[in-house]
Amino acid sequence: MTAPIALIGALDEEIKAYLDQLKEPQVMQWHSVRFYQGLLFGQAVVIVKSGVGKVFSTLVTQKLIDEFQPKAILFTGVAGGLNPNYEVGDIVVAVDCVQHDLDTTELGIPRGKVPYTNFHFFESDEQLKTLALAAQLDHQIHAGRIVTGDQFITQKEMHHHKHLTAELAGDAVEMEGAAVGLVCAVNEIPFLLIRTISDKADGNATTSYMELLPEVAKNSFEMVAHVLNNWNR
Repeated sequence: MTAPIALIGALDEEIKAYLDQLKEPQVMQWHSVRFYQGLLFGQAVVIVKSGVGKVFSTLVTQKLIDEFQPKAILFTGVAGGLNPNYEVGDIVVAVDCVQHDLDTTELGIPRGKVPYTNFHFFESDEQLKTLALAAQLDHQIHAGRIVTGDQFITQKEMHHHKHLTAELAGDAVEMEGAAVGLVCAVNEIPFLLIRTISDKADGNATTSYMELLPEVAKNSFEMVAHVLNNWNR
């Protein structure tokens, strides 16, 4: 059996477009999690909603790997923009990602580094990243650093989170990517993180996120469609 490509999103809205296009679907239930197998743009895939946050995304990603042995994992969805040059609807292809809320700096360990390991920044697979950046879409595509933590960041919290940009040079912020990146690194599986900017982590972040989530999730779908259509591994 051909090893599938795994597609993960945190929310129903972030995987809906994939499920709408999935051919020959089969469903495997694991507790409250549903894994959808089938064909998407001619590729064998498995699609799953991870749920929100680092713990759920870690749990589901490891189960996915154990059960389906995917040849690559693509995590897509939305993120808040930190880079002032990014606009809502822009797409960010992660060069790498890091856990911004993993802080043992008092022990002399750099922020985001897993203590007593070499795990720090998790890089997207070079070939997948290059393929994604070559897409021709209606929206701006950026290569950037995505920072991950278990907070929904808005402007009112930014004075407590200056390290997101000043220290970690983050371009976008979200709640799952680097956790998935860590699981992929441990399991030595190619990983690609793609996010569409749903808000600018400012005073309008909550309203912007809720109103634009379905629309901007489509942008991530178009990017993944490009990757799958041009996959040649």
